[in-house]
Amino acid sequence: MKVSPNVRVLIVDDDAGTARFLSSHLTRHDFEVSIAATGEEAIRLFRVYDPFLVLLDIAMPGLGGLETLERLKQIKPEVAVILISAQNDPEIIFKASKLGADDYLAKPIEPKELDQRMNRVLEKQRVIHEVSQLRDHVRKQNDFSMLFGTSPKMEEVKMTIEQVADTNATVLIRGESGSGKEVVARMIYSNSTRRDKPFIKVNCAAIPSELLESELFGYEPGAFTGASRQKLGKFEQANYGSIFLDEISEMHPSLQAKLLHVLQDGEFARLGGKRDIAVDVRVLSATNKPLERAVEDGVFREDLFYRLNVVTIHIPPLRERREEIPVFLDFFLHKYSEYYGKQPAPFSDYAVGRMMEYAWPGNIRELENLVKRYTIVGNESQIIRELSTHKPIVSSLSTSKVQEIVPVANPGPAFVGNGNTEIEMPSLLEIGKRAAMQAEREAIERVLAQTRWNRRQAARILKISYKALLNKLKAMEEHNKSHNRQKHA
Repeated sequence: MKVSPNVRVLIVDDDAGTARFLSSHLTRHDFEVSIAATGEEAIRLFRVYDPFLVLLDIAMPGLGGLETLERLKQIKPEVAVILISAQNDPEIIFKASKLGADDYLAKPIEPKELDQRMNRVLEKQRVIHEVSQLRDHVRKQNDFSMLFGTSPKMEEVKMTIEQVADTNATVLIRGESGSGKEVVARMIYSNSTRRDKPFIKVNCAAIPSELLESELFGYEPGAFTGASRQKLGKFEQANYGSIFLDEISEMHPSLQAKLLHVLQDGEFARLGGKRDIAVDVRVLSATNKPLERAVEDGVFREDLFYRLNVVTIHIPPLRERREEIPVFLDFFLHKYSEYYGKQPAPFSDYAVGRMMEYAWPGNIRELENLVKRYTIVGNESQIIRELSTHKPIVSSLSTSKVQEIVPVANPGPAFVGNGNTEIEMPSLLEIGKRAAMQAEREAIERVLAQTRWNRRQAARILKISYKALLNKLKAMEEHNKSHNRQKHA
């Protein structure tokens, strides 16, 4: 059998002799093999081991083969499964095929027959995978083209991508959250010579720091409690391809040293490993924070920063390329109309105008979610009201002028009587408190906008502690929720 490297097979059989025979035979043919003796153990292993192919015995104690097959297909419908049984029962074979089994193999197992069946199933899976990749590639190309509309700034980004895509240079992609950093990373990969190899994404902020090392570099059996078998890390999975490290600024300094070693030498060791493993991986990274400030603060290694920052691509926020907003609106409206099977009316000129005026702090992701909601509810007025509840961002505000700002507070509606009616009016003290709260809210919002929601920097500019700023933001959020509940009551 001709096998691609690292093809994982899970053998599920309570017969130890059969399991040993299958394991020995497949290992000689360069498969990675794991063994489970029961259906329950198979399901636990399946979630961790993520095999490409399962050899599954039908007759097992406890959870039977057909029940195990059904559970495995629920977890991962595309996994290939070959059933094994000493009984050639047509009814069982029919049930298994309805549950998604790819083939059937009778005991005692002949090596030649096993090879033929596996080759057939693997070839079928390969074709399905290639078709899926092709569809995914076409879909992503369509999404990529949407990132580059009529904006001159995005044309500059596109030119940079074209210049660096077919090199092996590391690229640091900068931009606010939701501006399209992952799309740029995928476009670099799609236009590179590595496009037929893996593209692996890792969100460094989404994985606890104590687990990120094993996620990136894998581990050996016994490396820590619960590590019963070897696990390949993301760098090994990305070998000869590209790895995208999103939110790289959140990586713990102790792990940064190991990443630097991979970038310098192309080698690393698994957790608990005694030898270095060589890999050929192109590293693309992204951040929405100023890494230079992190270097100054001592939380990001300067040598790693220079290794990652060989080429920098800065993605401008949506508010700096407003001419693309109508293009994105049409694209997402068409996309989600098809997805949800609905036909909402196109946005009116008035709605598009309001969206052109809006600051889009969440960038393209916020716009996409808004169009998604509109597609579902079909209420344009509701969407416009959502935009009206947000303050526009003052992008021209400079740090030096923040202290000079005196926000104009809105003290609320006037209180008018007809001379005969006694009106309950708030005291001057209460009016003053409301005006002060409004002024404080506007000052905080403006400084956060100016710092692109870097809360630590905003706290320094406002001359309050970071914790105090978080408390004020929480109070503002609770006030907004209370106001919305009263408005809709």
